[in-house]
Amino acid sequence: MIINITNARKELYHLVEEVNKNQEVITITNAKGSNAVLMSEENWKAIQESLYINSVPGYAESLLELANLPKDQFLTEDEVTL
Repeated sequence: MIINITNARKELYHLVEEVNKNQEVITITNAKGSNAVLMSEENWKAIQESLYINSVPGYAESLLELANLPKDQFLTEDEVTL
C-alpha cells in the first residue's frame, strides 16, 4: 500500500493496526519525494536478525548445514542438562 503523508497522519492508528494484523508494509510519500516505510515491530525485528546473521562470516551457512542434519543428531529437551 502507498499513502501520502497527509492521509497517513489522519489514518495513523488504522495504519498501525493494519501493518500488525496483515504484516503489510506501507509506503508513506510526501511531495518532496522523501518517502518512509511503516511496518510492524515483528517485521522490523526479523529484518534486524537477518541482517545480523548475514553480517557474521559463515554463520548463515552453519545454520543451513545444521538445518539439513538428521533430527536424530540432536539432543532432545529431556537430554539437555544445565
